[in-house]
Amino acid sequence: MPQDHSLSGGKTDSIERQPLHDATEVSMAKNKSEFVCGSCGGRFPKWAGQCPDCGAWNTIEETPPAPASPRSGRFAGYAGNANRAEVRNLSEISPEQQHGHPTGMGELDRVLGGGLVPGSVVLIGGDPGIGKSTLLIQTMAQLAGGLSNLYVSGEESPEQISLRAQRLGLPRERLRLLAETNVEAIIATAAVERPRVMVADSIQTIYTEQLQSAPGSVAQVRESAAQLVRFAKQSGTAVFLVGHVTKEGALAGPRVLEHMVDTVLYFEGEAGSQFRLIRTIKNRFGAVNELGVFAMTDRGLREVSNPSAIFLSRHADPISGSVVMVTREGSRPLLVEVQSLVDESPLANPRRVTLGLEQNRLSMLLAVLHRHGGVPMYGQDVYVNVVGGVRISETAADLPVLLAVISSYRDKPLPEGLIAFGEVGLAGEIRPVPNGQERLREAAKHGFKKAIVPRANAPKKHDMEIEIIPVDRLSKVLEVV
Repeated sequence: MPQDHSLSGGKTDSIERQPLHDATEVSMAKNKSEFVCGSCGGRFPKWAGQCPDCGAWNTIEETPPAPASPRSGRFAGYAGNANRAEVRNLSEISPEQQHGHPTGMGELDRVLGGGLVPGSVVLIGGDPGIGKSTLLIQTMAQLAGGLSNLYVSGEESPEQISLRAQRLGLPRERLRLLAETNVEAIIATAAVERPRVMVADSIQTIYTEQLQSAPGSVAQVRESAAQLVRFAKQSGTAVFLVGHVTKEGALAGPRVLEHMVDTVLYFEGEAGSQFRLIRTIKNRFGAVNELGVFAMTDRGLREVSNPSAIFLSRHADPISGSVVMVTREGSRPLLVEVQSLVDESPLANPRRVTLGLEQNRLSMLLAVLHRHGGVPMYGQDVYVNVVGGVRISETAADLPVLLAVISSYRDKPLPEGLIAFGEVGLAGEIRPVPNGQERLREAAKHGFKKAIVPRANAPKKHDMEIEIIPVDRLSKVLEVV
């Protein structure tokens, strides 16, 4: 009897424990994701504010679990010749030129590197209401005549998009529209539709069922973008991704999103201005820092054929604190006006304010002006602005900035028809900048008669209708002006 009781008791325990074992398996099956620390790479079953391994805060993010390997052990990846990949010499691979398909908008083709390449992924970012969706719906309407398309909207309803297309006067017969936010459903639909061009507006609203976090989170944005990039490469569909930006102007979500795509475009421009600038931050098919200029009208975005003209203010009378410089945006020379205002400061620490330029570089240039030019600015508020909302990051703006500051400080206008460009060193020398010949030709084309340039940028054979004044020191510049 004791033996029978023990046997029956053992069977009863096994039967009673079976449901608990099944419940555990169900709960583990529901837990489809894991959490990984972005600092040390540690993996955890649940989220925490601080990583237990490295102690970093707010670095743990949700991610899909890695697929389990069928083999285990130190050399699990080695299986003889079964997993061997083909290795070829680079000279044996013929470089195939990928020609871009024209989008119908020349300024957009410029920033894309010549056109839309099949299988490419383009990320477009910008402030709300700046014209990202307007540009894409116009582009899709231009491409609809020759390429099949699919516009995926996660923010607006189909009726809103149709109303916008009607307001812009765009043909709507061949525009294919899908209102969906699930990335698996989007890819399944695109596999049936087989579009040549697809737009996802926006990537922050798209989510994947593999993760439990809300749409717009870092993990959701990264995984959804990864699936769309994988679909674009496998199918040859060109994909546009619309991205939101933060208060600082950077793309919201993980920075790895910029590394996953082929091209990154940013909308620039002041909120009250009708002009919109599209700058290339990254491009695997062309030059970076290319600039496309558009004007926002009641019929959508229109290309600006001569962008230098919109950034120049033709004053009736010469004014102090204004000078025209020749900057270079990608492969295009561009004339912009730099303005400065110098006023006596009532503060112990005078203000240094820049719009379109780097503020730290202005402080450095003012120190060079004091040390090598003998012009003190320690008691003056200095404001510098680039007209038209253009952002200049190259060093060719050093000399024009100093000329504008000196002109405003002395309250004496610079000679009419003067342009300038050049880098200013800490020793007071004027350094050359790239593509000096093209800058001078652009200035001569717009009717400028005099140019102050670094001596190394002065052409050996002068065949342009413009007087060139070469300088090599800051003291020489002050003597000239």
